[in-house]
Amino acid sequence: MKKSTDLPKQLQKCLTGIKGFDEITEGGLPKYRTTLVSGSAGSGKTLFGIDFLINGAIKFKEPGVFMSFEETEDELYKDVASLNLDLQGLVSQKKILIEHVLLERKDIQELDFNLEGLFVRLEHAIDSIGAKRVVLDSIESIFAGITDVGILRLEIKRLFRWLKEKKVTAVVTGEPLQETFTRHGLEQYISDCIILLDNRVKDQIAIRRIRIVKYRGSKHGTNEYPFVIDKDGLSVIPITSAGLDQPGSAKKVSTGIPSLDKLFKGGKPGYTVGSTVLASGTAGTGKTSLAAAFALASCKRGERCLFLSYEESAGQLTQNMSSIGFHFEPMIKKGLLKIVSTRPSFFGLEMHLLDLYKLIAEFKPKAVVIDPLTSIIGEGDQREIRSMITRMIDLLKSNGITSFFTSLVSSASQNDTSGEIGVSSLIDTWIVVRELEEDVSKKRIRGLFIVKSRGTGHDSDVHKLILSDNGIKLVPMDSKSIVGANEEKKIGKNVSEGEKLAKQNKGE
Repeated sequence: MKKSTDLPKQLQKCLTGIKGFDEITEGGLPKYRTTLVSGSAGSGKTLFGIDFLINGAIKFKEPGVFMSFEETEDELYKDVASLNLDLQGLVSQKKILIEHVLLERKDIQELDFNLEGLFVRLEHAIDSIGAKRVVLDSIESIFAGITDVGILRLEIKRLFRWLKEKKVTAVVTGEPLQETFTRHGLEQYISDCIILLDNRVKDQIAIRRIRIVKYRGSKHGTNEYPFVIDKDGLSVIPITSAGLDQPGSAKKVSTGIPSLDKLFKGGKPGYTVGSTVLASGTAGTGKTSLAAAFALASCKRGERCLFLSYEESAGQLTQNMSSIGFHFEPMIKKGLLKIVSTRPSFFGLEMHLLDLYKLIAEFKPKAVVIDPLTSIIGEGDQREIRSMITRMIDLLKSNGITSFFTSLVSSASQNDTSGEIGVSSLIDTWIVVRELEEDVSKKRIRGLFIVKSRGTGHDSDVHKLILSDNGIKLVPMDSKSIVGANEEKKIGKNVSEGEKLAKQNKGE
């Protein structure tokens, strides 16, 4: 007898169209099956369902039915009025049908409980627009009056089986208790997929998380993933997007400072295209000026540059940079330079990252400046910060964007390491700027040296950094310039380590 070599068919999936979610589920929700979305009040369950239907109608030409047991049609319209979701327009085009079911006490009594009436209304709604997607919000309302576990399990199974037979992809919402994902605790065993939404407050900042608890017949991301709700609906920021698959490049771009370009050796000096550059140092050492030089050099090549400023407004930054001959206005008018100023404390880490995703998609820059990166470190714990910055760097590299970060090293504490935020190992080129003293205690100057530059030969000597009306210039140090004893303490451990690395690069 001939053995069958036919492999079992892969589970069909239904794309949700929700940013990032289809990535962590490797294709969306299980098609023609039921998914339970569980979450406490305000976690985004209803919005998840609405997003699922709207994306289905617009992106995938799949009409949908939203059956609500708690909110009326007008209340749902008001709920999404502040978002860019045209729910009312899609309802008027008969691409989405909203069915509000008002349940009376007699409808949910355990004695003579029957789902037939619900099936009739739901079937009529599905058939009237040819729906392929259904959302039931919420399942607790349907079975609120049933206490008999046997009857409850049979009726839930009956509902889920009926939805499967109708060939619709269904989402039902539920509210979790301490150890279960719904009040009854039975739906979680019958559902093919369970999604848990969570909204927690940490250090006075609301943090939203999503987790795929269960997914029959499919592998999926098992971690908690940050998600945000903004004017475009719900967006998931998957950690899995952080990968090490960026192609290398031998191309170089100018630093914007001819004398700094000369410190990089090779055919064409400067930063490698698609690499990450970090300039770290104490306040007033010229980090933002170095970033401004790089930004203007990008614009002069006809490339767009996005400048994210976390400490200065666009007007203040433009004014300050004009004092050293860097004029932003012409490049802004040409549409080559975009400055976005935001206070880091206004949003959580996830919103900052999502904004960067959107700005890159809209503006399509070839260079990005983030000044300073250290402003974000107060908005989460070290693990979250590192995860967020890793994803940020991978986003920039995967788009072939050359990025320039500035990092503030504290001058108030000895051996301070916050300036590098533990991510200096992710940086391709690391430049340190510092204060020096010439003829001890007489005159303060700025010094610059390159700690590392992956794949590029470079000069590791300390050079004098001069800022003037004509821009920035680097000149070799003379023997009379030394580091003041107090200043060495202020720079801290990171710069000391940087000096050691610089000496190693020279072969000392």
